[in-house]
Amino acid sequence: MKLDEGYMFGIGAFETILIKDSKAIFIEEHLKRLKDSLEILGIKNEIAKSDVLLYINDRKIENGILKIMASKDNTILSFRDNKYTKEDYIRGFKLCVSDVLRNETSKLTYIKSFNYGDNILEKQAAKSKGYDEPIFLNTKGYISEGATTNIFFIKDNEIYTPRIENGLLNGIIRQKILEKYKVKEVDIRYDEIGQYDEVFITNSVLSVMPVKSIDEYSFTIDKSRNISIDM
Repeated sequence: MKLDEGYMFGIGAFETILIKDSKAIFIEEHLKRLKDSLEILGIKNEIAKSDVLLYINDRKIENGILKIMASKDNTILSFRDNKYTKEDYIRGFKLCVSDVLRNETSKLTYIKSFNYGDNILEKQAAKSKGYDEPIFLNTKGYISEGATTNIFFIKDNEIYTPRIENGLLNGIIRQKILEKYKVKEVDIRYDEIGQYDEVFITNSVLSVMPVKSIDEYSFTIDKSRNISIDM
């Protein structure tokens, strides 16, 4: 590894890909987003799909999580187990709202950059208090996203999610949900979340995770409602 601007200043981008039954789920979408992120950062570093698949095949990876990190002079691939269980989906996640504000004016907010300190520290803080995931508000007080997730709300069978302009990563699963279902992209304030019936969060590893509560607000987990994405 070279000590380039990725290491020295966090100028780099990454993607996290679910490996399921030896298949890299939505690999084309992930590599396109990584390419777009690197272009935003002014980095010329091509990551070939064939190299990623070779890494998976050589290590005989069947299930888990592949991470690709790219900066000007480095491309690093790593693998870890997927620790989420069936029980997590049955009980639903407990969320809390972070005191740290999401900066909707920064281009780094909209990509998966190496500048991920707020996300990691706030997730660690949330877990230390018994929560599964923190949620960020932006500087205007609107809900933006979780530390590693996008968030959706359901009211009267209508699905709502924060607008991208509120400062969030347009996740791969978020995009799939918007393609498959009728979703309204809106501004949602923290004091408005109590009016919603159900909540769920998404990312490429979780897919769709029901939410049990956000701070003192509790939500229904409707097991008959099958919001899902073909993986």
